[in-house]
Amino acid sequence: MTVTANRPSPPVVPPSPPETIRKRRSPLWARLSAAAGAVLVIASGGGLVGGKMLISQTTETIEVKNLTGDAKKTVEEGGGATIDGAIDLLLMGVDKRASWSDDTLHADTIIILHIPATHDQAFLISVPRDTEVETPAFAPSRWEGGTVKATEAFYWGAQNGAGAAGGAQLLAKTLKNMTGISFDGAAIINFNGFKGVIDELGGVDMCVDQQVTSKHLGLIDGKPVYLTDARKEGLSPKPVVHKVGCRKMEGWEALDYARQRYGLKNGDYDRQRHQQQLLKAMAKKASDSGVMTNPIKISSLIKSAGKAFTLDIGDIELPDFALGLKNVAANDMVLLRTNSGTFSSNGNGREQFQEISLQMFQAAKKDQLGQFVLDHPEVVANEK
Repeated sequence: MTVTANRPSPPVVPPSPPETIRKRRSPLWARLSAAAGAVLVIASGGGLVGGKMLISQTTETIEVKNLTGDAKKTVEEGGGATIDGAIDLLLMGVDKRASWSDDTLHADTIIILHIPATHDQAFLISVPRDTEVETPAFAPSRWEGGTVKATEAFYWGAQNGAGAAGGAQLLAKTLKNMTGISFDGAAIINFNGFKGVIDELGGVDMCVDQQVTSKHLGLIDGKPVYLTDARKEGLSPKPVVHKVGCRKMEGWEALDYARQRYGLKNGDYDRQRHQQQLLKAMAKKASDSGVMTNPIKISSLIKSAGKAFTLDIGDIELPDFALGLKNVAANDMVLLRTNSGTFSSNGNGREQFQEISLQMFQAAKKDQLGQFVLDHPEVVANEK
């Protein structure tokens, strides 16, 4: 039976209870590498060894769940408890506010992070949120399967008590079926919590390439407020306008800019590129400012990260994961785009991958992405 995202599927099996959250007391600097970590640890190299004891004291702030489910990379695929080989991580960004439950969320940002076996580069591939996907049946949320947008796969996986972990698992399985890529780990990034991570870094340097007015935030007495909240209170905030040029941005400003898609020339594709730029800017700031070699600063940064991430790093030993990426620097992060960075409609207002994009995913699966990029330079996103 095929269903659409416009009506929920009737229950067909009892829902599985959401997996109990596990709190690990392992060195969190390694766990952070699953998300901002593929970002932050890329900047850190091996300089954190002396601070493991201090950093481990903050690990209880991080939520750890199984986010990959059936899409977890098997030993036969190169997975398991070793850092050897290529690494594939799924990063999912959600907009969750304090009063919102997990079963209301969509994955507004979807990024596949591929690190080749040489561990000297990192490739970021954004999956358009409006890509049409075929989701499999998913018992924990009572979802029978159906044709939906990629952003909605997370939503349907989170229903009926399956929670954010269910949403991540269904999205991961959907992407595995579509691209062939299995995942060593994954991270759910809460945009609202992510702001604190950027502020802990002291802001980031971003270059705005197109002027755009925020559809999410306005200013009241110089402070950002959600437009929806302001309207409820009868307030008329000043528009937040992101003007062309390069400058340092606070957390709220950088996140807001990276979330805009309406009013941009290429819509969601420009937003994907800006989000990739933000992750790279964070890695560069962490590296250049010395944050990643200062255990005290790391500890404070991780406490902020605890409000932003739900992580899954699979079976890899945490120190091995971080130290295994010591040769990947911020400047080695390559930003890639699907469909040449333009909307490719399937005729009903949804995206479909062009052949070159499908070939790019296969190259990632086979750990041949570096050569593919050399042969197809058009898939590299312009960073400005």
